[in-house]
This record gives sequence, C-alpha cells and structure tokens, in this order.
Amino acid sequence: MGQRLGANLQWPTVTEPIISPAPEHAAAASPAAARSPDGTPPPGVAYPKTIKSFVRRAGRTTTGQAKAFEDLGPRFVLPYAAAPLDAAAAFGRSAPLVLEIGFGMGEATAHIARVRPDDNFLCCEVHEPGVGALLKRIGEQGLTNIRILQHDAVEVIDNMLPSACLDGIHIFFPDPWHKKKHNKRRLIQAPLVAKLAERLKPGGYLHCATDWQPYADQMLQVLGAEPMLANTAEGFAPQPDYRPLTKFENRGLRLGHGVWDVVFVRRN
Repeated sequence: MGQRLGANLQWPTVTEPIISPAPEHAAAASPAAARSPDGTPPPGVAYPKTIKSFVRRAGRTTTGQAKAFEDLGPRFVLPYAAAPLDAAAAFGRSAPLVLEIGFGMGEATAHIARVRPDDNFLCCEVHEPGVGALLKRIGEQGLTNIRILQHDAVEVIDNMLPSACLDGIHIFFPDPWHKKKHNKRRLIQAPLVAKLAERLKPGGYLHCATDWQPYADQMLQVLGAEPMLANTAEGFAPQPDYRPLTKFENRGLRLGHGVWDVVFVRRN
C-alpha cells in the first residue's frame, strides 16, 4: 500500500524558500469532539452538536491583498451554496480534485498547485487576509488550478461534496490546541475523519501534517481507527515531495522541533 502510494505522490520539487507566517497560520481547530483521541466524549461531557473547521482570527488585509480580491476574486473565489459542487464547471476542466482545509497565507498551497498543474485544488479558508494573500500569489505565479471557498470547511463537506468525489485531502498544521483542556477543539477528530473518508474515492489519500507530537499521535490514532482508511506506512509517513518546507518549519527543525506527516488512503 505505502509503496504504491509513494509511487503516485512524486512531483517535481521546488527548492526556493517559502515564507510562512507564525504558527497561527494553520487550519484552525474544531470544537467537534471529545478529549479522548478516538473522538468519544469523556463521561459527563455532552458531545458537541456541530463541528467547526476554524476559529476567527484578527488580521488586517493589505492593499495588495485587497486589490487581489477585486481583480481575481470573481474568478477564483467560489460562492458557497448548499448544493453539490460542479467541479468541472468551477475549474473549467475535468481533473483530479484535492480539498485543502485551512491554507493560512497560501504559500504551501500555491507551491503545490504549481508543481502539480494536472490537479485541481479546492481550498477552504475563512481568514480574509489569507484568502487575499493566496489570490495575490495566484496572480503573481499565473496559477489556474486553484479555487477558494471562504467558508467553513465542514459545511462545504456536508453540503457541496458528495461521496467519493475527492482524489485527495490536505490538512497541514492545524491549530494544535496545546492545553489538555482544549484538545477537544482539535480539527482531527473521529466524526470529521469519517466525513472526509466518505468523500474520498477508493485509493484517494488524506494527508495531515503537524509540528506538535501529541497531536501527531492523535492524528495517527484517529485515522487508524477509521475503517474506511488504511495507513500508507508503518506509522508516520515520509514527507511527500509535493509538500514544501516553509521558513517557519525550517526554523523549527533547526531548533530540534519535529514535523510529522500522516498519509492514509481510502480502501477499495
């Protein structure tokens, strides 16, 4: 399984440095689940009724980002609608579809779209400066294979993405919610993973990455408990070639911090 996926996930590597924002660039956490890693609520704690893929963050949209919204938003930002997405119409072509949840300021997203031009990337982010920053990168790099939904990813999954429509899913550096009492807010919880697995085509992949080891362990446990998914490695996966190392990540590695990738595929 792992060798087969590894052969399918090789793309050219671009080596120029990529600037990353502070750790809060990551996909924001969900109040979706419970404290235990498998997503079940602890005794006496009511199970949350809804999952959110984000928390609101303060931020200022720059002049360049605002201009990118004005110039490129009509083409690259899709309106949310509680109806199945016609991906071929949205992208103007039929191609493998990859969902990204929480792209921060969009540097890794733009890199991946550039080195994988034959794939379409549907990217969810509610943080307006981040959306503006990715639109600016789209214009500067001449990218055509990205579409943005500035909306809660969970509602997008529930209402716009039917079963077995995705070839891949990326969730890179979601908010780790370090304190134990906040672990229940983490995005990667069993209910959401079940939704994601159902939207993957057989053989489609779910790739998560984090620089917080307790969260990495939780990711491995939660994904490993989902019966629709199979790990591509014995534990953590080697970093796929398409995911770049950001400046923030490189700084962490120099300080001795780890980064963990988890890659699972949908069973046939």
